[in-house]
Amino acid sequence: MMLRAPATPLITVDPYFSVWSPSDRLTDSVTVHWTGKPNTILGVAVLDGVPYRFLGRLFPGDPMPAMEQTDVRITALSTEYRFSAAGVSLCARFTSTLFPDDLPILTRPVSYLEISVSSEDGEAHAVSVSVSVSEEICLNYRGQDELTAETLQSGGIALGKIGSVSQPVLENDGDDIRIDWGYFYLGVPAKDGSVRAETRDVPFTEDAPHGESGTMTFLTASAPLATDGTRGVLFTFSYDDVASIDYFGDKLRSVWNKDGKPITEAIAEAYADYPQMLARAAALDERLFVDATRAGGEKYAEILELAYRQVVAAHKVVYDKNGELLLISKECHSNGCAATVDVSYPSMPFFLLYNPELVRGMMRPIVRFARSEAWGFDFAPHDAGRYPIVNGQRYGLDRETGGLKPEKQMPVEECGNMLVMAAAAAVADGDLAFVRENLDLFEAWVKYLEQHGSDPENQLCTDDFAGHLAHNCNLSLKAIMGIAGLGILSGMMGDEAKKAEYLARAQAMADGWVKTAANGDGSFRLAFDRPGTWSMKYNLVWDKLWGTGLIGRTVVNSEFASYKKHVNPYGMPLDCRETYTKSDWLVWTAALADTKEDFEAFVAPLWEGYHRSFSRAPLTDWYYTVTAEMRRFRNRTVQGGLFIKVLEYSGKMKL
Repeated sequence: MMLRAPATPLITVDPYFSVWSPSDRLTDSVTVHWTGKPNTILGVAVLDGVPYRFLGRLFPGDPMPAMEQTDVRITALSTEYRFSAAGVSLCARFTSTLFPDDLPILTRPVSYLEISVSSEDGEAHAVSVSVSVSEEICLNYRGQDELTAETLQSGGIALGKIGSVSQPVLENDGDDIRIDWGYFYLGVPAKDGSVRAETRDVPFTEDAPHGESGTMTFLTASAPLATDGTRGVLFTFSYDDVASIDYFGDKLRSVWNKDGKPITEAIAEAYADYPQMLARAAALDERLFVDATRAGGEKYAEILELAYRQVVAAHKVVYDKNGELLLISKECHSNGCAATVDVSYPSMPFFLLYNPELVRGMMRPIVRFARSEAWGFDFAPHDAGRYPIVNGQRYGLDRETGGLKPEKQMPVEECGNMLVMAAAAAVADGDLAFVRENLDLFEAWVKYLEQHGSDPENQLCTDDFAGHLAHNCNLSLKAIMGIAGLGILSGMMGDEAKKAEYLARAQAMADGWVKTAANGDGSFRLAFDRPGTWSMKYNLVWDKLWGTGLIGRTVVNSEFASYKKHVNPYGMPLDCRETYTKSDWLVWTAALADTKEDFEAFVAPLWEGYHRSFSRAPLTDWYYTVTAEMRRFRNRTVQGGLFIKVLEYSGKMKL
């Protein structure tokens, strides 16, 4: 990979169990949770009696010498570093088993770190390695609570276990918070090494404002290594969160332990099938890179490699008490909402590619809340809670009355999103059961779009970063595609009359759109009442992928051609009001291009923006196109939208 990652994924399991390196070199900084707060992990290699760091640092200014990093390679599921010092070469490979079509493995909260060494100078060397994980991994911040720490053996695995004493399971929700319940486990095969709990002195830093200089508890796993390349050592990082999601009062476990499987058994299974997992990861890595390169070029493929783990690990997968699959997203670094519709909508291309049932898993919490007495509107909700508590919409909640503020709703936005999601998932796999169960809701939402979608009034939508906007042309396109979506579904269910009716209504709205949105120079407006303005018309992408042809290709091509004059060094802005953009919408807009060459040219500045950004965080989707600086948002699952071109290439959306 030529792309220099703004931050590099190390452990990626779910929104709480997520550790990254914010530096080009793994030894340059303290490892962090995606929020940027420390999740300190330290790796030390003792080479002929001299200790060297190869992973993280205990604190800024840590005096222990570091091995020289000679290479880093990031693929969809692995991050591999190579180091050199004192005649020894060391390889450290992190791997996450995020296979969307294998839910027990996808949700198994075990992440791998394989370390091997070899001699560079032909001489024999005495080498041992240790990996230490701090208490920060199981607390919101260090020193927050008293800890329990112990060591044990299970299934031939030496384990260290650490967790808070108070164990406030599912008691707190929010955005910039980390888990403070459940138990972290550090493992190493007992035949290879051992694990111990220890305390270390750690000075005060600005990254840890809740504690002065003092001590932190660590789990440390150690093992000797041979430099003849005959074997490495496999460490595991695992987290048993006890309960994962509060779903309308039901405390749900994740898929891997829904029937009570103990974490020690899951860890033993992870060790036993590591060779198989590594082979599967390599196959997925290769398939994604090949398909993405063929669809959109090598730079596009590299962006997807970096986005993959982030997209999946911003969710939790559970079954509700009726056995229905739920995919609960966290709206990372925006407000912490759970199951947010306008986060699910942009993320769905990824899941349409790998497991369309997961798209329906994103929709089920919204449908459930929309049917509850607490929801009194004739349009779709915005969200279903604030992670990890899913008990009703939190966005726009009036704290005084407990009700939802009408002016804070996103009616056209969320109705269109839900309808397109339902149609896209059904087109991808042909499963219509969810649609049949909820057809009454979908018909009501289409009715709302017919009444309000042609020229939306001043209501919130996902494009309102620069302020509220009435008469939004791109929002109107979403309404058109939502109505078309129900037309497609009607046809799939065998109702050709309804299909024709809905598609005719969508076509009539589209014809009106072309007339009223036109600037007269081949481009189309940001808002119907604002001549001379411009914006990305990314919602048109479904018209292309489905082949519905509601907006003629001449119109689309002239609009896309007009974008070229608005492209800045790091991409095209979202619209004419500001210089920032959204990466997901940028790639959807690029997918409107007729040629691969035009797509590559439109996406290349996004690659440059990530490559040169000094905002060292997991991939942001909201950044300035002149400086590449992050505006806000990190680690959001909306980067699943970047996979839209591979989705088109797959042919899964063809009717």
